[in-house]
Amino acid sequence: MTIQRRRPFGQNYAFVVVAVVFMALLASAGMRATPGVLMLPLGRAFGWSRDDISAAAAVGILLYGLMGPFAAALMQRFGIRRVLVIALTVMALAAASSAVMSQPWHLLLTWGVLSGAGTGCVAVVLGATVVGRWFSTHRGLMMGLLTASTATGTLIFLPGLAAIAEYASWRWVVLTIAAVSAVLVPLVLWLLPERPADIGLTRYGATADEPADASAPAGNLFALTLGVLRRASKRGVFWLLFATFFVCGFTTNGLIGTHFIAMCGDHGIPEVRAAGLLAMMGIFDLFGTTASGWLTDRVDPRKLLFAYYGLRGLSLMYLPYSDFSLYSLSLFGVFYGLDWIATVPPTLRLTTEAFGERDAPVVFGWVVAGHQVGAAVAAFMAGVLRVQLGSYLTPFVIAGASGVVAAFLALRIQRRRDDDTSMVLANEAA
Repeated sequence: MTIQRRRPFGQNYAFVVVAVVFMALLASAGMRATPGVLMLPLGRAFGWSRDDISAAAAVGILLYGLMGPFAAALMQRFGIRRVLVIALTVMALAAASSAVMSQPWHLLLTWGVLSGAGTGCVAVVLGATVVGRWFSTHRGLMMGLLTASTATGTLIFLPGLAAIAEYASWRWVVLTIAAVSAVLVPLVLWLLPERPADIGLTRYGATADEPADASAPAGNLFALTLGVLRRASKRGVFWLLFATFFVCGFTTNGLIGTHFIAMCGDHGIPEVRAAGLLAMMGIFDLFGTTASGWLTDRVDPRKLLFAYYGLRGLSLMYLPYSDFSLYSLSLFGVFYGLDWIATVPPTLRLTTEAFGERDAPVVFGWVVAGHQVGAAVAAFMAGVLRVQLGSYLTPFVIAGASGVVAAFLALRIQRRRDDDTSMVLANEAA
């Protein structure tokens, strides 16, 4: 029998859960943004080229995405709290051990393999799982808020980390990330119940006759995860969601998140100032993504995605041709911040509509994998093209064009009513 431990705030305790998960996602975002801060300092310290550092960043981004669907299944099987504690521990160990690295393969192991595996469990799929388990209403708004933590992580960490790298040492950068991850472990153990029922509650906004969240699936974990992928991959809507989110990753943390500071350095802009511009994007993304969640509850999500991707693509094609003055970069930062990951709430909404609430977290995990595959491709491609061509012009034009293509792909995503979705899934399972 489950021992029910009462918590303060009554039914509003769901918002305490959101706050804890927000902080965990914030730390994960800070860790994923750190390679962009380390690119120039590691080049100066060890003489490593940008394509070497970009390769490690790309591996980390790729594993971050590929862990998503398996992380969702692990949370369903073993619990959110247990998976989150292990992931935060891995993140802390990866960052701390990188302080003694001296070879490129050390960077690949710590900030590629271990960092990718740890942060992959503390990602968008965590937010999707928590929102589905703890909220019956306001899901779009809550998902927008949790998604915005990625930008808030950038806001909080990047300027400080860049200052530490410039005025102290890159080693203090990685040790700072390790300390933040480690501090969150006891907080999660203390404040994060597994389910509302564990503390005598129901989902926030749930009606009296609403069923509880689905129980953990039985059977082999990896077989179930791959089985969901097999069923989803037979439907065109999955590939449209996958392709558009591939472009989302390609145009955000893969390109801007990894190479923006280095690109600004090519134009004589100091690292701290460039990191401050990224932080400004974080401020505006906090509002933009939260607002996107609110809009997703009210507006056709396909139209939102069309606007987000189209405007993002045009802005990326504009940036290399700007004069890189404070005014033009600030204008880009405000606009791009509002649009950075505003795509997540409408994409999750479309995934849930198409695949149902039981399979949606795992399917969305695979869609997020597409996001990170795109990010990994952009991180590596931009580094290679920068070395070969001497500038970032070509990768930015390519990314901008991909955003315009994604805008029109989003309009082709078909929506289903919940009753239609249930019948489709039942037929597929049969």
